[in-house]
Amino acid sequence: MIVAKDLCKHFDDIKAVDGVTFSVEKGEIFGFLGPNGAGKTTTINVLCTLMKPTSGEASINGYDVSKDPYNVRRSIGLIFQDPSLDDRLTATENLDFHGMIYNIPKPTREERKKELLEMVDLWDRRKDQVKTFSGGMKRRLEIARGLLHQPRILFLDEPTLGLDPQTRSHIWNYIHSLRDEQEITIFMTTHYMDEAENCDRIAIIDYGKIVASDTPEELKRLVGGDVITLKTTDDEKAVQEIGERYNLHVRRDEKGIHLEIENGEEFIPQFISSFSTKINAINLRRPTLDDVFLKLTGREIRKEEASARDKMRSHMRMRGH
Repeated sequence: MIVAKDLCKHFDDIKAVDGVTFSVEKGEIFGFLGPNGAGKTTTINVLCTLMKPTSGEASINGYDVSKDPYNVRRSIGLIFQDPSLDDRLTATENLDFHGMIYNIPKPTREERKKELLEMVDLWDRRKDQVKTFSGGMKRRLEIARGLLHQPRILFLDEPTLGLDPQTRSHIWNYIHSLRDEQEITIFMTTHYMDEAENCDRIAIIDYGKIVASDTPEELKRLVGGDVITLKTTDDEKAVQEIGERYNLHVRRDEKGIHLEIENGEEFIPQFISSFSTKINAINLRRPTLDDVFLKLTGREIRKEEASARDKMRSHMRMRGH
């Protein structure tokens, strides 16, 4: 349903998307996981014909994004990262406006409106102005609007950004039901690690390049085992001892000493009983996608404000390149 081959998008000397290649199958939930400024939104904008690629190829539902943008747009629904509803209109008026743009006949539109608003639990609020809605309600209405014209592919750019955990969970229930009941293909971006676990496959993107792509479980196997974190009275001495006695690679940060090993439950009792440096605390956990990103890029995904480089990218996008 989605194919990208050596896709690039440059803003002057900034390579926002730098030669990405991937494909997405029908009915698949495919995720782009990466930090702010990694190229996630720019990739969606190219695939959805909002930007022209600098080079490379991409097709949506068999239609070339550069040569046949009309049919690409007929094939997709798009939920933007930023709110795009008209707050002064009611829920049904927002859907009506969208339906008229897509030339959906009124009888079909009325039927779809009721079906979708019931699906996202907004039927009782259909006559209320959107400005009275909470952030989660607006997000649910945007999903209903994006589905009104029955797209084959739904693009979700940071679909639950800024929402509370309960609302995020509700939205993911809608997304899974869409895939299971209607076989809609879903392409989403996120920097929430737990959210990425909902995807069938994930592509990890950093500085415009895909650094790995697989199922969440297979990606976590890249870490190489369980993750043990310990704090000691002398971390420097502990790191040296671990290296000499167990020949393990360790990583240190403000949270303590981290090492990766298979069968961590069996290793810890033996380790504690024979380790000479005093251990103040020890923790064992299974690998997460955070660990995968750290292993592949050397740093964690941060949720902080965009860097100067990210802001430059945003500025270039606003200029309409």
